[in-house]
Amino acid sequence: MAEFLTQGGLDKLKKELERMKTDGRMEVAEQLRQAIAFGDLSENAAYDAAKEAQARLEEEIARADDIVKNAKTITNEKTGKVEIGSTVFLEKEGEKVTYQIVSPTETDPAGGKISYSSPLGMAMLNKKEGEEFYFETPSKKFKCKILKIS
Repeated sequence: MAEFLTQGGLDKLKKELERMKTDGRMEVAEQLRQAIAFGDLSENAAYDAAKEAQARLEEEIARADDIVKNAKTITNEKTGKVEIGSTVFLEKEGEKVTYQIVSPTETDPAGGKISYSSPLGMAMLNKKEGEEFYFETPSKKFKCKILKIS
């Protein structure tokens, strides 16, 4: 299944994938060599941990590789509506905040990047400048107004 990514997000993922394939694999190989040097592999906790690390790394590589191969790069076409890739200037409960709508892979709430599949992201999609809407979290209902879309 295709995942929608910004060009910056795709570039970052490609760089991380390359790092995992080179440096990551070399680090795990070194851990395995050190663990093997301890001797008896049947009761070697360091070896078991290194094998688990290797399995996790290979799963991460496969997942990232799949995303890169199937990624659809977002082209923000300025439709006047909030879409994936939009930067939204929002008034939320009287506070002005800015979010970029991104894929779940690129999410960084502290950096102002929220997923289109998050409650707020879903509530904003296809809204226009000046439009008011509500969105709910498990603990609160928020009133929001879209001030600007870029």
